[in-house]
Amino acid sequence: MSETSPQPKSFYYNLETGAVEEGLVSDWTSRMGPYATREEAAKALETARNRNAKWEDEDRAWNESDDPGTRNDED
Repeated sequence: MSETSPQPKSFYYNLETGAVEEGLVSDWTSRMGPYATREEAAKALETARNRNAKWEDEDRAWNESDDPGTRNDED
C-alpha cells in the first residue's frame, strides 16, 4: 500500500453564481482558479481586471516605443 499526502485545499471563483467554492465543484467553464485561500478566490474578478489593465498599459508602452529593437512592426 502506498502512502499519499493530502492535497492542499484549492478555492475557485464560480463565474455563474459569484460564489467561492472549495475544490472542483463546478465545471471548468464556470470557474476561475485555483487560489490558495478563500479570500483570494473572492477577489478573482478584481485580480483579473488589475492584471488586464497592467498588460494593456505594457502593450501600449511597447507599441509606442521608439526603440526598434523592442518592437515588431509586422504585427
